[in-house]
Amino acid sequence: MLFGVQEDRLDPLDERIIHALQINGRARWKDLSPVLGVDPATLSRRWDALRGRGLAWVSGYFPQRSAGALVDVVCAPQRVREVEESLLSIPEVTTVDHTSGARDILATVLTDTPREVWEVATGRIGTLPGVRGTQSHLITTQIMEASSWRIRALSPAEAARVPLPRPPRGRAPRTLSPDVEAAIRYALLEDGRAPVSRIARRSGLSEQRISDGIALMIAQGGLRLRTDVARTVTGWPIYAWHFLRVPAKLVAQARTILPQVPELRSAFVVASQYNLVTAVWLRELADVTRFEAAMESVLPGARIMDRSVVFSMGKHMGRLLDGEGRATLGYVHPHRDGGMAAPEPQGR
Repeated sequence: MLFGVQEDRLDPLDERIIHALQINGRARWKDLSPVLGVDPATLSRRWDALRGRGLAWVSGYFPQRSAGALVDVVCAPQRVREVEESLLSIPEVTTVDHTSGARDILATVLTDTPREVWEVATGRIGTLPGVRGTQSHLITTQIMEASSWRIRALSPAEAARVPLPRPPRGRAPRTLSPDVEAAIRYALLEDGRAPVSRIARRSGLSEQRISDGIALMIAQGGLRLRTDVARTVTGWPIYAWHFLRVPAKLVAQARTILPQVPELRSAFVVASQYNLVTAVWLRELADVTRFEAAMESVLPGARIMDRSVVFSMGKHMGRLLDGEGRATLGYVHPHRDGGMAAPEPQGR
């Protein structure tokens, strides 16, 4: 399928389920039933079908890593696919976009320090066969992350009725033991809705310890749940990156204005020849230019210096995607001891 051409669309109920899970990825079906007006069994069956087809998925995100960069990768024309395949297996490369414009691939790199970002960009990506050059845009501030984007299928009143994650029990431990954290991290990276009973069974820990651990990690910010959807089946099939120069005095203003832009999924303040980079989902290709005009209007003095439209995504937050942007059975994630693993099968 060519980018921007939609052959399939989610139906309204599927969109409503996804929106609800974008608010609370581990919400119980019986709690969502009165909000969505559908019985729990139907909701469960619909979600299993969406996840089974790779159209939507919930992942646990653990935001401990403190350094990141967007890395432009320029390739020999006949070796772009080969380079992309190599990038998929590098754990620190969390997202791989095959793009138009000045870069063949835009890779997101997350590490613990800026030095490690440089080592990944130059020592691992830069030395891959077929890579002609790289350029890093070091992220200094994250204004928006894609987990805050909503498919907008629920009314504001309905969205307000979606129950938020429950706080930790009053008698629950206030510190997280390493074995509980490892079990939760290992399970929820691949399936953010993994049942407590399954995690407990696989780890040999009690269900109460796992339940308390999840609640504590969410409350303390050590675990975020994000519900993603295959872009090609939404009403926003166009995915574009914009690279801007914004007057320094307006950067603080951008932090207030940009989260109100509905098409915007991610926005980063970066240290490179640009100082602001945004990612958007749009309805049609012509909207790329319209969005640029709108950005320059709401941020006076901002200049769009470059842009790239994404042809396809090979990897998104560690999850491997197919040519249609659907989740596959592959995942690159940490071992229990903190090391990194190559893609391994996961149940859908």
